[in-house]
Amino acid sequence: MNSFKNITVAELEPLLAGGKVKLVDVRTTAEVARGFIKGAEIMPLHLLSLNIKKLDAAMPTVFYCQVGGRSAQAASFAAAQGMSDVYNLQGGITAWAHNGGEIVV
Repeated sequence: MNSFKNITVAELEPLLAGGKVKLVDVRTTAEVARGFIKGAEIMPLHLLSLNIKKLDAAMPTVFYCQVGGRSAQAASFAAAQGMSDVYNLQGGITAWAHNGGEIVV
């Protein structure tokens, strides 16, 4: 069975800096309007099943939401669809912001 891995903000930062990962925000449109992580693709969880094929299955992909619950669901779904290098950002955008990460509005 395919699975995903959890990743911390500290582990994510160098991957983003190197451009070696795709970041996907699975929060609602209203949540995203309050801010998101720069470079993230916006793909609300309820639309993920319709849009999963738009993601590059070979590229490492990190899903995030507000605190990590919905993104864990998204990561699990993506892994079940055959994506091989899938991560869930522990603590979501909340952890990102608390660790000084930039939020784009």
